[in-house]
Amino acid sequence: MGDAYNNVLRIVAVLWVIWGLVHAFAGVMVMTSDASGGFAAIADAVDSVLLTADYHAAIGGILNQHAWNLLWFGVVTVIGGVMIWRGNMTAIWVTGMIGGLADLGYLLFVDLPGYVNFFPGTVMTIISGSAIALSCWLWLSNRRGHIAG
Repeated sequence: MGDAYNNVLRIVAVLWVIWGLVHAFAGVMVMTSDASGGFAAIADAVDSVLLTADYHAAIGGILNQHAWNLLWFGVVTVIGGVMIWRGNMTAIWVTGMIGGLADLGYLLFVDLPGYVNFFPGTVMTIISGSAIALSCWLWLSNRRGHIAG
C-alpha cells in the first residue's frame, strides 16, 4: 500500500477513535446523572431550567438506555478505529455503519433542530462525516487498485 493510502487510513482511524471516546464519555456522563442532568448534558443549547422536572422513573430508564447506546457504540468505534489503523477494510464498513448511523439520528433529531451547541455535538457530526467520506475514498482506491505511493 502507498504512503497516501496509509496516511488516510490513519487519519480515518484517529477520527473514529476521537468520535468513539467522546460518545463513550457522554454515555457514562448521562448514566451517572439524574434525568434532568442527563437531558441537560445532551441538549446543551437548551436552558437547563427548562429541562428540570420531576421525571417518572421510566423516563430515567429510557434515558439510561440511550446512554448505554452512546457508551457501547463509542467503545465499538474506538475498537474499529484501532482495527482500521491496522488496515482492516471490514472495520471501515462496520465502524462507518455504527458511527455513521448513530450520528445520522443525532443530526436529524438533535443537531438540526438546534438543541445542541456547535461543540462538541456538531463537531462530532463533522468528524464522523469526514471519516465516512475518507473511508469511501480508501475503499474505492483499494478496490480499483489506484493506490498512490
